[in-house]
Amino acid sequence: MKIFVTGVPGVGKTTIVLKIAEDLRKSGFRIGGMVTQEVREQGKRVGFKIRALDTNEEGILAWVGEGYPRVGKYVVNVEDLDKIGVSAIRRAIRNADVIIIDEIGAMEFKSKEFAKVIEEALRSEKPLLATLHRRWVHRFKNRGKLYVLTVGNREKIREEISHELLKVLSP
Repeated sequence: MKIFVTGVPGVGKTTIVLKIAEDLRKSGFRIGGMVTQEVREQGKRVGFKIRALDTNEEGILAWVGEGYPRVGKYVVNVEDLDKIGVSAIRRAIRNADVIIIDEIGAMEFKSKEFAKVIEEALRSEKPLLATLHRRWVHRFKNRGKLYVLTVGNREKIREEISHELLKVLSP
C-alpha cells in the first residue's frame, strides 16, 4: 500500500503525517522515515529542517541565502538530506512497519541518493505514507492512492488513512 498526500502549503500535510505516525506507534507499530518542518524567524519562513522519525536526529534541509543547489530562494543542504533523511528512509525500509517520507519535491530531488531511496521505498513491500509537493503529484499519482488535503477534510482523511494502514498492518 502506497499512500500520497498533497495540498497547498500550510494545509497540514506534515501535521497529518505526524499524527498518523503517532496513531500507528500507539498501536505498537514501528514507524520510520523522515519529516521536514518549516523554520521561522520573526514570523517569516527562512528554511526547512529535516528530522529522522526513528532517532529524532535533525539537520537543515534548506535555507534562504546564497549557494547551490537552489530551489527558488532556498539553498538545499544535500549533505544533511543524505546523512539524515536518506539514511532514515533506508533504515525504515529495513526495520520499520511503515515508511514515512515528508516531503517529496524539488528540494529533495536535488539529491541523487534521495531519488534512489524513493524508488527503493516504492518497490518495497512495506506500506508507504508520503507527502507530495503539489507540483510533483503527476509523477507519483499512478503509484498509489492520492489524497488532496484541505482544511475542511484533513481530519476525515487522517482517520481514513490511519484506518487503511491499520487494516493492512493488522493480521
